[in-house]
Amino acid sequence: MRRRAFVAMTLTAAAWSFAGRAQQSERIRRVGVLIAFSENDPVARASVPAFIQAMHRLGWVDGKNIRFDYRFAAGDPVLFEKYATELVALSPDAILAGTPPAVTALQRQTRTIPIVFVLVVDPIGLGFVQSLARPGGSITGFGAFDPPIIGKWLQLLKEIAPGVTRIAIIFNPDTAPYAPMFNRVIESAAPSFGMTVTLAPVGSDAAIEEAIAILAREPGGGLINLPDIFTATHRDVTVAAAARHGAGRAAQACPSQPPRNPTQ
Repeated sequence: MRRRAFVAMTLTAAAWSFAGRAQQSERIRRVGVLIAFSENDPVARASVPAFIQAMHRLGWVDGKNIRFDYRFAAGDPVLFEKYATELVALSPDAILAGTPPAVTALQRQTRTIPIVFVLVVDPIGLGFVQSLARPGGSITGFGAFDPPIIGKWLQLLKEIAPGVTRIAIIFNPDTAPYAPMFNRVIESAAPSFGMTVTLAPVGSDAAIEEAIAILAREPGGGLINLPDIFTATHRDVTVAAAARHGAGRAAQACPSQPPRNPTQ
């Protein structure tokens, strides 16, 4: 629920950004929306109506003065590329992109159509913007996390399960290019909480199962899922595997507060 609320909140913020980019006129505006989740995912089902309602409150009514073209990539790298190509071919006035893979795919297709991103970590490091204050180019949006928040995950996990002494970080290096930065922060903070860290790169359900099974061989294990589209779309697999193997309490890194550092 927190993840859905966060996504809805950031999409609402994106609606304000779109509203500030164009004056309403007789021409029907067109906005492409590249969503990282599947169409039936609870996150998408909650966030799309929130976005439509926010745009409506700002005077943009679907079918009246604006048209939305949705694509749902379901975390599939191939679909990100396919749908980015399709949306750019429609020549929209702007595109809303959720998560880094969506922005990256769109960036390969256009440098002129305005792109507003949400749920993106380290937009400067990923080359989407020049700075938070002055993004430059045709891309702007909202950063999801600041590094200090990452250390709080360990604190939260320790409060939930004081016996945790070993942490496995679940992440997919192919969909979370910012993972090295996250991992460094966690590894640096872990000793102050009496924890050791094991990196567990995964790319499939089987790999998630294996990583959690290895962690569960000894007591005191805990999990942190780095936030990206792979871990989000495979969250049920992770939770089920943790429950099945009894690997302590799992802490999934998920957005629980409004995004920080919106670019201007």
